[in-house]
Amino acid sequence: MSETHAALRLLAVHAHPDDESSKGAPMMAKYLAEGHEVMVVSCTDGSRGDIQNPHILDAPHPRRDMAGARRLEMAAAREILGVDHRWLGFIDSGLPEGDPLPPLPWGSFATLPIDQASAPLVRLIREFRPHVVVAYDENGGYPHPDHIMAHRVAVEAFRAAGKDGAYPDAGEPWAPSKLYYDVSFNPDKVRRIHDALVSAGLTSPYADWIARASENDAEGHRPWTSRHRVTTHVQCAEYFEVRDRALLAHATQIDPDGWFFAVPLELRQREWPWEDYALIESAVGFPEEGTTEGDLFAGLR
Repeated sequence: MSETHAALRLLAVHAHPDDESSKGAPMMAKYLAEGHEVMVVSCTDGSRGDIQNPHILDAPHPRRDMAGARRLEMAAAREILGVDHRWLGFIDSGLPEGDPLPPLPWGSFATLPIDQASAPLVRLIREFRPHVVVAYDENGGYPHPDHIMAHRVAVEAFRAAGKDGAYPDAGEPWAPSKLYYDVSFNPDKVRRIHDALVSAGLTSPYADWIARASENDAEGHRPWTSRHRVTTHVQCAEYFEVRDRALLAHATQIDPDGWFFAVPLELRQREWPWEDYALIESAVGFPEEGTTEGDLFAGLR
């Protein structure tokens, strides 16, 4: 890569192993192919995940040691994606169910004080020195306790990493230039693909999502819809198949006949060849109102 197009660095913060493959994998593959550096952070070990793949419900390894099985899956996905990867080392909080909801397990990621949970990410930012950080929005992309905590930790670390005196034992300050939120659940994309499927006489997996996205929660919000304007469409359709292969590496979590593969690859590439992001904080400016950008490194190269 020439001096005028020097490699830049991007850090993607995720809650569990497999999230990096379902959210942002084509974008990361694109930037790696361009010669940039990409690191994925998994905040938790995924140990409280259930086996979601009906084809391996009786597999002995994940039934005995889910965290160990998911470490192996993450290693396989990392090889497919080509990213660098780090574990923050926290324990999966699980997804509580019931009415009322039970308390989260003591010591799990989502129960920790924010400074304790953020310290290792601050250290990692100061070591890797990313120009761009990609995180979840305030709702975690969807309202899982670990996703919401991953958002909080990413924002805290993004803001604190460049401050003298903040987290003094976590290395020399480094301030990333841009913070983006992932907008995988972009209503425009979902409706576009849904309509294309219906027009083609195919079953859409998005009908229930569209119905839920129109419902407000108790606070008047729509929990399955981002509150942030999409500012950035990254064209990466040629890397959608990388996402599919990386997802399949997470065999405990991904049904090869399930939701993630319900839309034909060619239709996805044709109808919405982008991945979508919202620029939240920037040291190099924002797109003008009513316009979008096509590059997470816009303003940096």
